[in-house]
Amino acid sequence: MAPFKRQITYSSRPNHRARVAHSMGDRQFRTYDTSALQPKRSKGPMIAFVAVIVVVALLLILGVSTLVRGCTSGNLVADGQQVTVEVADGESTSSIAQSLQQAGLVSSAGDFTKKVSDLGLDGSLQPGTYTLTGGMSLEDLAKTLSAGPGLSGPSVTIPEGLTLANIAGRVSDATNGRISADDFKAQASNASVYASDFPFLKDAGKNSLEGFLFPKTYAVSSTDTADSLIRAMLSQYQTEVATLDYSYPTSKNFNSYQTLILASIIEKEASDDADIRAKVSAVFYNRLLNTGAPTYGLLGSDATTAYEIGGDPDNYDWTTDSAYNTRRHAGLPPTPICSPSIGSLRAACNPAPDFDDYYFFSFWPNDQGTIDYFFDKTYDEHQATVAAHS
Repeated sequence: MAPFKRQITYSSRPNHRARVAHSMGDRQFRTYDTSALQPKRSKGPMIAFVAVIVVVALLLILGVSTLVRGCTSGNLVADGQQVTVEVADGESTSSIAQSLQQAGLVSSAGDFTKKVSDLGLDGSLQPGTYTLTGGMSLEDLAKTLSAGPGLSGPSVTIPEGLTLANIAGRVSDATNGRISADDFKAQASNASVYASDFPFLKDAGKNSLEGFLFPKTYAVSSTDTADSLIRAMLSQYQTEVATLDYSYPTSKNFNSYQTLILASIIEKEASDDADIRAKVSAVFYNRLLNTGAPTYGLLGSDATTAYEIGGDPDNYDWTTDSAYNTRRHAGLPPTPICSPSIGSLRAACNPAPDFDDYYFFSFWPNDQGTIDYFFDKTYDEHQATVAAHS
């Protein structure tokens, strides 16, 4: 938490992969010199025979090596790259998870299986042929497979955590430039056009749709325009938030737009784990609502500054008086900093209970290639946590 070290407060999390990546050791294959094992009486034919054997052995080794790497590689396909996955009728969740890992869509089959279980979707994944996209979150993958292969033809996938500018780029790619990124951004920068159809936009800061373009996979037809795709995303947002209970933020005098802003910051600072999201949410509420020491109402999230400058804030002048500099400017920034998932929106509506005296958190990579979160009540405890992991 700012004004402390950036590396323990800011995550450049565009999708789930940095949270769930696992280190996978390379398989080592060795070849041996077989010449000492051969009879030395007849060199001509025997040398030729040994050479053939060695070549065949090397080809077999290379084939096995390639096969093993193909089955065990933790490398994921590039964001936005489309991959076709077949789900057989009656196929188990664990088998589907293995297929997703082999396709490079998830780095851990176990993490996908756990996410399906956490979402209550075990046994409900539908058979069929799916065109899935690199960068989809575990939750998005699970929900897509649960909904069934309803989409056919071109589509655009919006992972959670993307900014409006990122989404515009994806739309441009999905339409081969027919809807340019600039046209999409311009259309999405005038919320007033949509406010009569979507009343939740009345409080949109800077008249921007930042944060409202809900992460999901959308069908794209040849007749779609920036306007029609934006309306589809806003309709999805409206459907998703209708399931939320805003009682807690309302009790703290937060309206739905402020809750969205907070959810977008949670999206960037928390892992996919619902418990972690709820605890990060509680810490942020505690910091915002405590206008005295030790927080003075400062969020202290470097992710808000990263959004404003469009990159890593390592060399940022933290004395800058900007509304997005939440180390210096009290309260929330003027707009969301990304399009959050329903999980982060849910966390913003339901922070962890019995967490009222926690004001600090930090996260650190562990030996398993995932991230551990630590929550502290006081600045001194927080500094001790930092010292223990630096």
